Amino acid sequence: MRKNYTFFLLLLLLSGCSTHSPAPITERNITLTPRLHKVHKGETVYSIAWMYGLDYRSLAKWNRIVRPYPIYPGQLLSLKPGRRSAIHTGKALRRAKRTTARRKPVKKKTIRKVHSKNRQNKAGKKAVRKKVQYKLKRWVWPTKGKVFRTFSRKDSGKKGIAISGRMGQSILASAPGRVVYSGEGLLRYGKLIIIKHNSTYLSAYAHNSRLLVKEGQRVRQWQKIAEMGRSGTDRPMLHFEIRKNGKPVNPLYFLPKR
Repeated sequence: MRKNYTFFLLLLLLSGCSTHSPAPITERNITLTPRLHKVHKGETVYSIAWMYGLDYRSLAKWNRIVRPYPIYPGQLLSLKPGRRSAIHTGKALRRAKRTTARRKPVKKKTIRKVHSKNRQNKAGKKAVRKKVQYKLKRWVWPTKGKVFRTFSRKDSGKKGIAISGRMGQSILASAPGRVVYSGEGLLRYGKLIIIKHNSTYLSAYAHNSRLLVKEGQRVRQWQKIAEMGRSGTDRPMLHFEIRKNGKPVNPLYFLPKR
């Protein structure tokens, strides 16, 4: 009986020492979206929307945030419609009030002039919008290398593609646009860049060793925006995503065949 008891304890010790393979690190695993998110330093409306798989416009609308979508550390954002919007706490509330107080009142004449000008250029804006959409049909590969992990709608860790390479390898903008996030505040993405191409499409470039562009900067197609790294991964790689209206889509449907 004593021998059996000793053998049972030994089995327990061995099972406790066994190792488990790590979960995919390229995508934050969020099974249920919480109702609120507390803003941390460095986060933007775009990065928060990306984190939870939301359209940035919906997130801004639910919280009554208008362009250029200013948010503050400590602010609580609603992640679902129909909730109390744009809740401020402590320092965030005082900072928001100071920012509002510093804004100069806009003259009514200026507003009328802007609206009139917008109406006159409506047809021109539509033409430009169509031209941008047309350009986005010609995405380019963001870097050289082999695709070793493909897109999957079911697997939360595969909302993009993984491309192997070497440390310091050039990462290029897959399409022209504006940088809306450049930092390392998103869990499991490492040093990340998010580019807004138009009102529909955004792309992301994760696990970089070095970021070469800043938020608000406009970038050209083929422009070098970062250098490949291996933040939180077992090899140098690029995790590349494309999102349409906030939802992940398969990048291989947009990139040219090799």
